[in-house]
Amino acid sequence: MLFQVGGQGTRPTFFEMAAAQQLPASLRAALTYSIGVLALRRPFLHKVLDHEDEFFSLLMLVLETHSLRTTDASFSESLYGLRRRTVKIRVKKEDARPNSGDGIQHSGLEKHQRTLSVVFLVVLPYFKSKLYSIYNKEREARLQASLWGNGDETVEDAEYFSGGEASLVSRETTIRARLMKKIQKIMFVCYPWLHASSEGMSFAYQLLYLLDATGFYSLGLHALGIHVCRATGQELMDTTSRISKIRSNERERLHGPPWLKTLQGALLSCAYTMLDYAQTGLIAAVFIFKMMEWWYQSAEERMSAPTVYPPPPPPPAPKVAKEGIPLPPDRTICPLCSQKRANPSVVTISGFVFCYACIFKYLSQYNRCPVTLMPANVDQIRRLFHDM
Repeated sequence: MLFQVGGQGTRPTFFEMAAAQQLPASLRAALTYSIGVLALRRPFLHKVLDHEDEFFSLLMLVLETHSLRTTDASFSESLYGLRRRTVKIRVKKEDARPNSGDGIQHSGLEKHQRTLSVVFLVVLPYFKSKLYSIYNKEREARLQASLWGNGDETVEDAEYFSGGEASLVSRETTIRARLMKKIQKIMFVCYPWLHASSEGMSFAYQLLYLLDATGFYSLGLHALGIHVCRATGQELMDTTSRISKIRSNERERLHGPPWLKTLQGALLSCAYTMLDYAQTGLIAAVFIFKMMEWWYQSAEERMSAPTVYPPPPPPPAPKVAKEGIPLPPDRTICPLCSQKRANPSVVTISGFVFCYACIFKYLSQYNRCPVTLMPANVDQIRRLFHDM
C-alpha cells in the first residue's frame, strides 16, 4: 500500500489548524462582549444575549455556507488560505509496481460534503452548547436541592394526584413538566460521558495529526473523507472569478416583472457586499475586542492596585522643659545617673532613652518623663536592642 499526498496544495501545520479551529470561539467572545457593551445603553439588545446560541449559530450558518460555496473552505480556514479537498485513496497490491497515480488523490468538494460540513461546523456545536446549558441548569438545581431541599417535586406530585380538583389542562402540563424533568436527568447523566468521549477523540486526532500519523485533524473531517490543504496560487486567483460566475448565475435565475428583478438584484447586491466585507469586519471586531479587553484589564489593575503614598515626615522632636533634667552632651550617657546607659530603654511618650533601672524608678515615683515632664508611666517603657 502506497500513500503519497500530492495534487493541490500541501498539508498545513498543526498550529495553523489549531488557530483556524479557535477563531470561531474568539469571534463569539468578541460579538458577545460588543453586544453586552451596547446593551448598557440599549436594553433591547439584552434579548440578543438571551438567545446568544441561536444568534451566533445563525450568523455562522450564513458565513460557513457562503464560504464553503465559494472557496471550498470554512470561514476560518479561508482566512488562513486553506481549502478542503475530497480524499480518494487508491490501493495497489504490494507486489505490483506503484506508479505516480497511486496513493491519495484530492478533488473538489461535492454538494453533500458541503452540506455535511455545515452540519459539523454549525449544527453540532449548537446542540453541544444547548446540552451544556441544560447540564448546567440541572447541576445547579441539584445543588440547590441538596442545600435547601426539593420542595417543587412535592408540590407537583400533590397537584398531580389531587384528583378532581385539577383540570385536564393542568394535568397535561404536569405530565409534560415531569417528562422534561426526566429527560433533563437522563441528559445530566449522559452528558459527562458524551463530552469526555468527544474531547478524547478530538485530542487523539490532534495528537495523531501533530505526530504526522494521520491527515485528518478531527473526527468530522475523517467521517466526511476530507483533507485540509493549503491553497495554491492559482486557486487563490481563481476564487474571484468563481464567485463572479456564481453570482452571475444567481442573477440570471431571477424571475418576475422588471421592477421585481431590480428589487431582487438590489437585495442581492447588498447581501454580496455584506458577505464580501464580513471577514474583514469580523476580524476587525476580534482585534478591537482584544484591544478593549487589554485596555479595561489594565484599567482595572490600576484601579485595584494599592495606592503607594510617600512615607510621612517624622514628628518634631519634643522640647526639653525648663524644669526638666538637661540632656548630657554625650548621647550614650543616661540623663538620670550621668553614667553610660545600661539596658537602654525608651519612654514612648517622648522618645528619650535612659537606663532601664533609672527610668523605671523615676516613672514609678513621679509618673512623668524626666526631660519633657510629659505624663508617662512604666507601661510606656520599651527596651532597645542594638545590632552588633
